[in-house]
Amino acid sequence: MKSPYILSISDPRASITTVGGKGASLARMARAGLAIPGGFYLSTEAYQGFVAANGLQPHILAALEQVDAEEPGTLEEASQQIRQLFSRGQIPPDIADAIVQAYVALPGEDPAVAVRSSATAEDLPDASFAGQQETYLNIIGPDAVLEATKKCWASLWTARAIGYRMRQGIPSEGMALAVVVQLLVPAEAAGILFTANPMNGRRDQAVISAGWGLGDAVVGGLVTPDSLTLDKATGRVLERQTADKQVMTVRTDGGTEERSVPESLRRAPVLSDEAAGQLTHLAVKIEDLYGIPMDIEWALAEGQFSIVQARPITALPVPEPPAPTEWKLPKHSYIAMRNNIIELMAEPLTPLFGTLGRSAVNASMGRQMASFFGRPGVAPEELVVTVNEYAYYNGSLSPGQMAWIFLDSVGIMKRMFTGAVERWVDVGRPRYVATVERWQAKRWREFSATELLSAVRELSEAAIDAYMALVSGVIPAAWITEALFTIAYDKLIKRRDDPTAPTYLLGFDSAPIRAEKSLYDLAEWVRARGGLAIYLNNTPAPQLATQLENGQTPPGVDADDWLEWQRRFRGHLQRYGHTIYNLDFANPVPADDPAPLLDT
Repeated sequence: MKSPYILSISDPRASITTVGGKGASLARMARAGLAIPGGFYLSTEAYQGFVAANGLQPHILAALEQVDAEEPGTLEEASQQIRQLFSRGQIPPDIADAIVQAYVALPGEDPAVAVRSSATAEDLPDASFAGQQETYLNIIGPDAVLEATKKCWASLWTARAIGYRMRQGIPSEGMALAVVVQLLVPAEAAGILFTANPMNGRRDQAVISAGWGLGDAVVGGLVTPDSLTLDKATGRVLERQTADKQVMTVRTDGGTEERSVPESLRRAPVLSDEAAGQLTHLAVKIEDLYGIPMDIEWALAEGQFSIVQARPITALPVPEPPAPTEWKLPKHSYIAMRNNIIELMAEPLTPLFGTLGRSAVNASMGRQMASFFGRPGVAPEELVVTVNEYAYYNGSLSPGQMAWIFLDSVGIMKRMFTGAVERWVDVGRPRYVATVERWQAKRWREFSATELLSAVRELSEAAIDAYMALVSGVIPAAWITEALFTIAYDKLIKRRDDPTAPTYLLGFDSAPIRAEKSLYDLAEWVRARGGLAIYLNNTPAPQLATQLENGQTPPGVDADDWLEWQRRFRGHLQRYGHTIYNLDFANPVPADDPAPLLDT
């Protein structure tokens, strides 16, 4: 009689409900005849049986009631409470017997296996749970498999997994976790392959990350891997970056550890062009099976590739369109300029900003122009236009509009500068801050699409109104007074060896200067901590951003230094991380994507 808890690696009953996202994906590939290591699944029913037999569910829910997803301390406390419950729990005899029987039926005596978690809410196309549950490699013997199984079950409740599910609005009630037990591939090399280029979104390219040994060091961000970009159709290597690979994950007696890569292999390519092409062809078959770009974990042993995991890529950029060959203006005799606020829209506008943001800019600028000119209709109806999706100022004025501006130039200047500071200090900026704080206080993750649209419109209009209040009076007044000061200083005060006039205008306290000083102070603090400084200098920024999120202390770095660096860097992001470098709000600020800031 078959156990209800055990499913074979290609079992047609394997689904997200029965074996979780990872298990369902492996089963799908196994049924397609792809190179998947043998093994079995321990179903979600076994997890539910363990939880019920030990009476854990009420205690789990009680611990979660105290959690605030934005407070890491509460997440850690709840996670520790729940994982202690699992550690003390006993696997019911019928479930334990099923696991042992399935394990001893694998080829070989006490074979080494990988024991992987597979949750019912992971590896979905719209959410990435990568790295949030545990995997245990080189597990040998029935008792070790049982212990690793309990640890996998408990990893459903890591602080990171709890927080991510809460932020994604995924309820904890009914959550379950399956376990994948597979023969361990004695990998000489391993890594990740993306069937679309994650940097530019190109679907015709594959990108491989490759390191020596088992895959943990690459997947966990502990080593800078080789990087290869290939043409998917032909498997031809387009670009190769061979890294100095200092760390590798290797097998030990009943486990794994990180060791230094032998000197002869550190700067040696992990994959030949031919091997990389073979791996890419295998990956294309997987992508064809799913019909979407995939994130694939692979291992290489004795010249043969095995696939240990495949999931949809959840955050892929839109491919860059071909460069335009024609630049057609909206009409003849048209003036389009790129200056001032347009310089903060350096790239083609995203559809979202082109629809919402540009209309907010035009509405705000239109109100300002009507106020300064004394009546509407003097400025163009659309002050910001697009040509090939790039933003431009519309500088086209009719003869009548130009005549009105010339005749009323004194009145326009008076209206611009009268009350300029008050428009910014007392109206524009306070209104913007109040609008942001009001929306921040709301539970925006629970908003409907209509509510989100209203929020974006109101925030966009408040931001542009505040900006226009600044640039329409305060900044021009500053330019004029600076010019007058320079003329007076040069004509009446300056001697031959005296500094130039701008010298006296430098160094005043401002938000940009405070942000730069905060970053400088953080860099100075890091330089005094050898292991941390070496790691930050030698690790690519995207990998650092991932490491910052998962919180694991890298090898060679003092744990206290790592925690303190995380605290200081997050403090900098909280204070200055919403500085914009591109007005298009579809582009992330440092608080959303710290990788560019980490590059500094």
